[in-house]
Amino acid sequence: MEILKIREHRELAERAAKWFHAKWSIPVEAYQESIAACLRGDKVIPQWYVALEQDEIIGGLGVIENDFHDRPDLTPNVCAVYVEKAWRSRGIAGALLRAVCEDMRQFEIKTLYLLTDHTDFYERYGWEFLCLVQGDGETKPSRMYMRSTNSI
Repeated sequence: MEILKIREHRELAERAAKWFHAKWSIPVEAYQESIAACLRGDKVIPQWYVALEQDEIIGGLGVIENDFHDRPDLTPNVCAVYVEKAWRSRGIAGALLRAVCEDMRQFEIKTLYLLTDHTDFYERYGWEFLCLVQGDGETKPSRMYMRSTNSI
């Protein structure tokens, strides 16, 4: 398995956008636009990453300014974390999370945030619960986690 930065593998951009869309049901155009902004490279954020096994996308995640919540001060956000069911429990999510922290540290981003409804999953990878935030269009609050990029 290898983890690739989309900005260094432009040929994966369209494939990655369609893969993320299939997992999260966010319009494919939203992923295409965000990945295109990543490829332009005029800003650090957004960034996108995929885990590949024999040229098959088996996992991925992104980093965006705000993952659709009411706390714009908690930025940037790791988003769209997903590992294919057949590949779960093999450390792929942890590897993706470590890779994104290491990459963001290179850009001098000291803290990352992550919005989720999961409990106990991200803690095993060094993420700490910060607070509850209100997600756009959600009826109940979600959990916001944080992670220092310097503590890898």
